[in-house]
Amino acid sequence: MRKQISSPDTNFDREAERAAGTDEVGRGPLAGDVVAAAVILDDDKIIVGLNDSKKLSPRQREALALEIKSNALCYAVARASVEEIDRLNILQASLLAMDRAVTQLRVTPNFVYVDGNHLPFWHYPSQAVVKGDARVPAIAAASILAKVVRDAEMVELDSAYPGYGLAQHKGYPTRQHLEALHKLGPSPIHRRSFGPVAALLE
Repeated sequence: MRKQISSPDTNFDREAERAAGTDEVGRGPLAGDVVAAAVILDDDKIIVGLNDSKKLSPRQREALALEIKSNALCYAVARASVEEIDRLNILQASLLAMDRAVTQLRVTPNFVYVDGNHLPFWHYPSQAVVKGDARVPAIAAASILAKVVRDAEMVELDSAYPGYGLAQHKGYPTRQHLEALHKLGPSPIHRRSFGPVAALLE
């Protein structure tokens, strides 16, 4: 069971409490895992340019990902599989991936900021922050790590499942992707619970 929380608190200055930020990437695609990351930043190592990963170019994301890995107090990347997405639904799978990422941090956070308006059902003191990847540096860092990891994986999967254009659209429902789905049918990494894929299986 998961709980939904929208918090009015706008004080995000909890670095002294070893605050982590967590975010996921890949809720909208028709294919591939949903990937989450969790990050605890180091106050003594400021990373300039952290922002919502969608507002950064691939080159900027990759450069920042290297800085985050080098300078953060700790970080972790986790996922929920296509099978889990189809079994649980994408929201619950996203929360599961974020839960796994936070749990894998080598430093236990005293507080966790979660992007969005839902929280996993866990024991951490935490706050859901709408558009948190543009408001909380640790969430932005998590967003960047998750995006870089997932994009790289989709490029690799493009070789394993050619013809869908995964390297270009990263699994999102572009016109190219939908046309390829109708021509080739779903692959093993397509989410069968998502409408455009489910329609082809009927």
